[in-house]
Amino acid sequence: MTEVEWAALLRAANAGDARAYRRFLHAITPMLRGLVRARGGSLGAEHCEDIVQEVLLAIHLKRHTWRSDAPLRPWLYAIARHKVIDAFRARGQRVDLPLGDFAELIAADPGPDPTEASDALRMIERLDPRSAEIVRAIGIDGEEIAETSRRLEMTEGAVRVVLHRAFKRLAALRERHIE
Repeated sequence: MTEVEWAALLRAANAGDARAYRRFLHAITPMLRGLVRARGGSLGAEHCEDIVQEVLLAIHLKRHTWRSDAPLRPWLYAIARHKVIDAFRARGQRVDLPLGDFAELIAADPGPDPTEASDALRMIERLDPRSAEIVRAIGIDGEEIAETSRRLEMTEGAVRVVLHRAFKRLAALRERHIE
């Protein structure tokens, strides 16, 4: 099966089609097994099979997080990669998987990151209304500080101060989100 067929099955499964979900899991399992064995082979075949089961469970629990307009394979690979790393960590081993090994498999279509804008907007919504408006105007819409200050009836210095404080707040929110 192709990734397009897998994606169609997962879309149907997420819409409630249990048969499509069974077909989806059956179709992706050999690919996941091969990926886990390639990355975690030193853990042993039996342990790799446990990891495959953990990957399948994670897919089941998180399948609602896959955006149906996004490529499926990178989402699946990310889950498998994290489960392999978790297995190495559980055994007290450090693992570094070079991104280059996955580059041809997870290459994104050229263009802007479709999640970037929505992530930024969600973070901006956590600011007070005035700060959020100034960040949107200057940071997203590309409005000049002078133009924003005239529109909001503020001095340019006041707009700069609010913008600076808003960026500091966004940086702090981002740090907390990453941890």
